[in-house]
Amino acid sequence: MTKWGKFFDKKIKEIAKENIILDIGGGGGFAKELAKYKKYFTNCQYKSLDFDPETKPDILADAHQLPFESNSIDAIICKAVLEHVQEPQKVVEEIFRVLRPGGKGFVYVPFLYCYHGSGKKYKDYYRFTKDGIEYLFRKFSKIEICSVRGYFETITYLLPYPDKFPINILVSLARFLDKISEKYQSKNQVSGYHIFLIK
Repeated sequence: MTKWGKFFDKKIKEIAKENIILDIGGGGGFAKELAKYKKYFTNCQYKSLDFDPETKPDILADAHQLPFESNSIDAIICKAVLEHVQEPQKVVEEIFRVLRPGGKGFVYVPFLYCYHGSGKKYKDYYRFTKDGIEYLFRKFSKIEICSVRGYFETITYLLPYPDKFPINILVSLARFLDKISEKYQSKNQVSGYHIFLIK
């Protein structure tokens, strides 16, 4: 398992131990690589929130205006959402507002990653540097940031490929190159970041 995979695994399992959990941008629930963790969420109140009624979320709402009282949520997941909202700072402020003191958050944002808007459904507005992340989440008492992918694997995902191209072969080679050249690489040329937060 990659270092970012281990980080994701550990932090999602930690989030799952909380009581009231909100998955912002989670569609119908347990999307975006969360399905295999569903068994860990059996003893909590997990709710997905999304603006798109077609995804059939538990809560239909805009992340810019979360329909919850302040300090009422124990944990929040917000994976691959902030690049798609018009005002990410406002969404982060809402996350901070609704989390209880000591509440936990798990966020993923892209940095060097291809455009992935979906026509009229949602746009793709932003990319985030590590410096930007630290500023965006500056009100939180604790922030842990884990980079996702190294230099060569990041480049692999940015290249254009024909349909049905066996990208896994290139990803394996790129991951190997990243491993043997890690100490020579810039730590800032990555695909994105996993972020763990405590209010």
